[in-house]
Amino acid sequence: MLKARSLYIFSIVTLILLGMGSRQFPEALPAFIVHHAGDVCWASMIYYVFRFIYLDKPRLFALLISMLFCSAIEFSQLYQAVWINDIRQTILGALILGKGFLTIDLIRYAVGLMIAVWIDYYGYKRIMNRT
Repeated sequence: MLKARSLYIFSIVTLILLGMGSRQFPEALPAFIVHHAGDVCWASMIYYVFRFIYLDKPRLFALLISMLFCSAIEFSQLYQAVWINDIRQTILGALILGKGFLTIDLIRYAVGLMIAVWIDYYGYKRIMNRT
C-alpha cells in the first residue's frame, strides 16, 4: 500500500513538473510538445490523484472518474460568468479551470489518461507485485 502510494505521489509531482516545464520553456521544446504536453500531463496527473485516493478500487474506476473530472472541467469553460473568469485569471485558477473550451483538449485528456493507465497497469503493477 505504501509502495503504491509512493509511486502515485512520485508520478503526480513528476507530471506537475513536466506539465509546468512544457509551459515555462516553450523555446526549448518542439512546438508539438508545447501545444499538447501540458494537457496530456494534467490528465495523467488527475488519474494518479484518483488512484492515490481510491487505491482499493479498480483502475477502471480511477479512469472513469478521471474522464468525468477532466471533461467536466473542460465543459465548465463554456460558462463565462465574471466571477469564474476572475478565478481563471489567477495562476492557480488557470491551471485548474483552464481559460476557454477547446475540443482538442478532450482528445489530449484521453491520450493522457490512456498513457497513465498503460503505465499504471504495465509498469506500476509489476513494481507493486514484487516482494
